[in-house]
Amino acid sequence: MDTLKYKDYEGTAEIDMSRHVCHGRILFIDDLVTYQASDPNGLQAEFEAAVDDYIATCAEVGKEPQRPFRGLFNVRVPPALHRAAAMRAVCDEVALNDVVVQALDAFLNVRTEINHTVTVTFETPPRMIKTVQAVASDNVQWSTSNVH
Repeated sequence: MDTLKYKDYEGTAEIDMSRHVCHGRILFIDDLVTYQASDPNGLQAEFEAAVDDYIATCAEVGKEPQRPFRGLFNVRVPPALHRAAAMRAVCDEVALNDVVVQALDAFLNVRTEINHTVTVTFETPPRMIKTVQAVASDNVQWSTSNVH
């Protein structure tokens, strides 16, 4: 999905082929604010106008406009996972919040690639050693060599 950005707000950018319009809605707020344009070029301008109108309307009615991502949200996890996270926090002498932040950061930002080269040597009949080498990746490759 394509998104639009303006003043810390994000919105969707969708095409409705049956009506031949581009449309979207402001994301991550409880109020439903939509916008549309006849072509993709006009959608950003309509999105920005919708954000400005939302902020102005909130001011008129004396309501604080919602800001996406205040940094606070509820998460439901299995009790065993909750206990394990709490125990990790105690062992690391940090707050449970720190454990959750580290876990989210690792999940979203850490890319892990594991590359192993394993060499296994088998002794076969006297004075002959056979070496088998495998490189683990998406496909395993085997090579052998005889040493006399």
